[in-house]
Amino acid sequence: MDLEASGPPYDSPAAAAWRQQAITWRNRVILLLDRLPMPVALCDTAGVILLANPAMAAEWGMLSGQMRGRNALDFFRPRTRTRLHPIAEAVRLGRRSRYPVEVSWSTAKGVERYGEMDVDPVSDTPDAPPALMLLLRVLGERAESAAAAAGVEEVSGMEARILALTAGGATTARIAKAVGLTVDGVNYHLARLSRRWGVRGRTALVARAYTLGVLDREVWPPAAAQRG
Repeated sequence: MDLEASGPPYDSPAAAAWRQQAITWRNRVILLLDRLPMPVALCDTAGVILLANPAMAAEWGMLSGQMRGRNALDFFRPRTRTRLHPIAEAVRLGRRSRYPVEVSWSTAKGVERYGEMDVDPVSDTPDAPPALMLLLRVLGERAESAAAAAGVEEVSGMEARILALTAGGATTARIAKAVGLTVDGVNYHLARLSRRWGVRGRTALVARAYTLGVLDREVWPPAAAQRG
């Protein structure tokens, strides 16, 4: 293939002008996203966030850059994960349809919200690897009692054990040994629960667990509450 014939040489004035124009348009697009009131994010095909606008980050009291590199499923709970399968298939086949997914999430203030997220596979050219554009529509908020019930149902047995040990003052290393995880694994579960309930710090996380009835208020050492 003749590279000279396919376009201007990389170090030519024409190529430099083209790159400058591309940078200009990229900055304009980012500026437009920053000003959109609708929460928008761009992810790779694995769901890792590449770009999020301030409206999206504000749902969790974060800055846009703080969401970069995190997985979208760390923030959103799809109503049914089976709705994600057609999206994965569309990416594999190179389709460009829009896929609506019902989601819920907890805001930075602990408010339980729900809405619909449109997932659009997008790419610069038809042959380029796609990315996923996420467009979120906030539809409403649930009452505190419903949010509390949802919080209890979503806590796994492993998470309840980690919370109980945390409430008892165990170190991360001790918790990891007790539940058979790595230190990073324990921190992952604690961070995920903190995002889900919209709290920061282990003290607030333990307090929230007692408020939601995840931990038994009548026993010591701390233990998970009996469900049902």
